[in-house]
Amino acid sequence: MRRKMIMLAASLLLFTGVASAQHYGTALGARVGFFNGITVKHFIGGSNAIEGIGAFRWGGFALTGLYEWQKPFESVPGLDYFLGVGGHIGVWDNDRYYRYNHDRRAGNFTILGVDFIAGLEYTFREVPFNIGIDWKPAFNLVGDSHWWGDGAAISIRYVF
Repeated sequence: MRRKMIMLAASLLLFTGVASAQHYGTALGARVGFFNGITVKHFIGGSNAIEGIGAFRWGGFALTGLYEWQKPFESVPGLDYFLGVGGHIGVWDNDRYYRYNHDRRAGNFTILGVDFIAGLEYTFREVPFNIGIDWKPAFNLVGDSHWWGDGAAISIRYVF
Protein backbone atom coordinates (compact mmCIF):
# COMPACT_ATOMS: atom_id res chain seq x y z
CA MET A 1 0.00 0.00 0.00
CA ARG A 2 2.80 2.41 0.89
CA ARG A 3 4.59 1.67 -2.36
CA LYS A 4 1.41 2.44 -4.33
CA MET A 5 1.03 5.76 -2.51
CA ILE A 6 4.64 6.71 -3.32
CA MET A 7 4.14 5.76 -6.98
CA LEU A 8 0.89 7.76 -7.11
CA ALA A 9 2.54 10.81 -5.52
CA ALA A 10 5.53 10.58 -7.90
CA SER A 11 3.18 10.28 -10.90
CA LEU A 12 1.18 13.31 -9.78
CA LEU A 13 4.36 15.37 -9.30
CA LEU A 14 5.63 14.34 -12.74
CA PHE A 15 2.29 15.13 -14.37
CA THR A 16 2.11 18.51 -12.61
CA GLY A 17 5.60 19.37 -13.86
CA VAL A 18 4.71 18.41 -17.43
CA ALA A 19 1.37 20.24 -17.31
CA SER A 20 2.89 23.47 -16.06
CA ALA A 21 5.80 23.25 -18.51
CA GLN A 22 3.48 23.42 -21.52
CA HIS A 23 2.53 27.03 -20.71
CA TYR A 24 4.43 30.14 -19.76
CA GLY A 25 3.44 33.06 -17.62
CA THR A 26 3.74 36.04 -19.96
CA ALA A 27 5.13 36.63 -23.46
CA LEU A 28 5.74 39.92 -25.28
CA GLY A 29 6.63 40.47 -28.93
CA ALA A 30 5.86 41.61 -32.45
CA ARG A 31 2.84 40.79 -34.60
CA VAL A 32 3.36 40.98 -38.37
CA GLY A 33 0.55 40.77 -40.93
CA PHE A 34 -1.98 43.14 -42.47
CA PHE A 35 -2.15 44.78 -39.02
CA ASN A 36 1.41 45.21 -37.70
CA GLY A 37 2.06 45.90 -34.05
CA ILE A 38 2.85 44.46 -30.64
CA THR A 39 1.30 41.59 -28.71
CA VAL A 40 1.39 40.55 -25.07
CA LYS A 41 -0.11 37.27 -23.86
CA HIS A 42 -0.58 36.26 -20.23
CA PHE A 43 -1.94 33.02 -18.79
CA ILE A 44 -4.44 33.62 -16.02
CA GLY A 45 -4.90 30.00 -15.04
CA GLY A 46 -4.69 26.57 -16.60
CA SER A 47 -5.30 26.85 -20.32
CA ASN A 48 -6.92 30.31 -20.12
CA ALA A 49 -5.02 33.34 -21.38
CA ILE A 50 -5.62 36.99 -22.14
CA GLU A 51 -3.92 38.72 -25.07
CA GLY A 52 -3.57 42.39 -25.83
CA ILE A 53 -2.69 43.62 -29.32
CA GLY A 54 -1.76 47.13 -30.37
CA ALA A 55 -1.81 47.38 -34.17
CA PHE A 56 -1.19 50.01 -36.84
CA ARG A 57 -3.01 50.24 -40.17
CA TRP A 58 -4.52 52.85 -42.51
CA GLY A 59 -2.79 55.72 -40.73
CA GLY A 60 -4.41 54.75 -37.44
CA PHE A 61 -4.14 52.56 -34.39
CA ALA A 62 -6.32 49.87 -32.79
CA LEU A 63 -6.24 48.16 -29.40
CA THR A 64 -7.61 44.62 -29.17
CA GLY A 65 -8.25 42.54 -26.05
CA LEU A 66 -8.85 38.79 -26.34
CA TYR A 67 -9.77 35.96 -23.98
CA GLU A 68 -8.24 32.71 -25.26
CA TRP A 69 -8.45 29.00 -24.56
CA GLN A 70 -5.20 27.20 -25.38
CA LYS A 71 -4.62 23.44 -25.52
CA PRO A 72 -1.54 21.37 -26.42
CA PHE A 73 -1.21 18.90 -29.27
CA GLU A 74 -0.19 15.73 -27.45
CA SER A 75 1.82 14.41 -30.40
CA VAL A 76 4.06 17.52 -30.76
CA PRO A 77 5.56 18.87 -27.51
CA GLY A 78 5.54 22.67 -27.44
CA LEU A 79 2.81 23.05 -30.08
CA ASP A 80 -0.57 24.40 -28.94
CA TYR A 81 -3.77 25.44 -30.66
CA PHE A 82 -5.94 28.26 -29.36
CA LEU A 83 -9.33 29.88 -29.87
CA GLY A 84 -10.55 33.18 -28.49
CA VAL A 85 -12.98 36.06 -28.51
CA GLY A 86 -12.69 39.74 -27.62
CA GLY A 87 -13.09 43.28 -28.82
CA HIS A 88 -11.28 46.23 -30.36
CA ILE A 89 -11.32 50.02 -30.38
CA GLY A 90 -9.39 52.24 -32.76
CA VAL A 91 -9.09 55.27 -35.01
CA TRP A 92 -8.47 55.20 -38.80
CA ASP A 93 -7.68 57.87 -41.39
CA ASN A 94 -10.50 57.63 -43.96
CA ASP A 95 -8.34 59.01 -46.78
CA ARG A 96 -5.95 56.07 -46.40
CA TYR A 97 -8.64 53.47 -45.73
CA TYR A 98 -10.87 54.43 -48.66
CA ARG A 99 -7.99 54.97 -51.09
CA TYR A 100 -9.28 52.26 -53.47
CA ASN A 101 -12.96 52.60 -52.61
CA HIS A 102 -15.41 54.82 -54.53
CA ASP A 103 -17.39 55.47 -51.32
CA ARG A 104 -14.94 58.05 -49.96
CA ARG A 105 -15.47 59.73 -46.59
CA ALA A 106 -13.40 62.68 -45.36
CA GLY A 107 -11.59 62.79 -42.00
CA ASN A 108 -11.03 60.15 -39.36
CA PHE A 109 -13.43 57.80 -37.64
CA THR A 110 -13.46 55.77 -34.45
CA ILE A 111 -14.25 52.07 -34.59
CA LEU A 112 -15.48 49.64 -31.96
CA GLY A 113 -16.14 45.96 -32.59
CA VAL A 114 -15.81 42.27 -31.80
CA ASP A 115 -12.90 39.96 -32.64
CA PHE A 116 -12.38 36.22 -32.91
CA ILE A 117 -9.05 34.39 -33.08
CA ALA A 118 -7.88 30.87 -33.99
CA GLY A 119 -4.29 29.78 -34.34
CA LEU A 120 -1.25 27.66 -33.58
CA GLU A 121 1.63 28.53 -31.26
CA TYR A 122 4.98 26.79 -30.77
CA THR A 123 7.03 27.51 -27.63
CA PHE A 124 10.71 26.58 -27.87
CA ARG A 125 12.19 24.70 -24.94
CA GLU A 126 15.81 25.66 -25.62
CA VAL A 127 15.31 29.43 -25.95
CA PRO A 128 12.76 31.77 -24.31
CA PHE A 129 10.76 32.47 -27.48
CA ASN A 130 7.59 31.31 -29.14
CA ILE A 131 6.13 31.77 -32.59
CA GLY A 132 2.49 31.75 -33.53
CA ILE A 133 0.34 31.99 -36.61
CA ASP A 134 -3.29 32.98 -36.37
CA TRP A 135 -6.36 34.30 -38.12
CA LYS A 136 -8.19 37.11 -36.32
CA PRO A 137 -11.38 38.14 -38.14
CA ALA A 138 -13.27 41.12 -36.72
CA PHE A 139 -16.53 43.00 -37.18
CA ASN A 140 -16.93 46.72 -36.54
CA LEU A 141 -20.12 47.56 -34.68
CA VAL A 142 -19.50 51.32 -34.36
CA GLY A 143 -17.82 53.61 -36.86
CA ASP A 144 -17.31 51.86 -40.17
CA SER A 145 -19.57 48.79 -39.83
CA HIS A 146 -18.14 45.93 -41.85
CA TRP A 147 -16.38 42.56 -41.61
CA TRP A 148 -12.56 42.31 -41.64
CA GLY A 149 -11.45 38.87 -42.74
CA ASP A 150 -7.81 39.75 -43.40
CA GLY A 151 -6.53 39.62 -39.81
CA ALA A 152 -3.96 36.85 -40.40
CA ALA A 153 -0.56 37.35 -38.75
CA ILE A 154 2.61 35.80 -37.39
CA SER A 155 3.64 36.63 -33.82
CA ILE A 156 7.13 36.23 -32.37
CA ARG A 157 7.31 36.69 -28.60
CA TYR A 158 9.89 36.63 -25.82
CA VAL A 159 8.68 34.30 -23.05
CA PHE A 160 9.06 35.45 -19.43
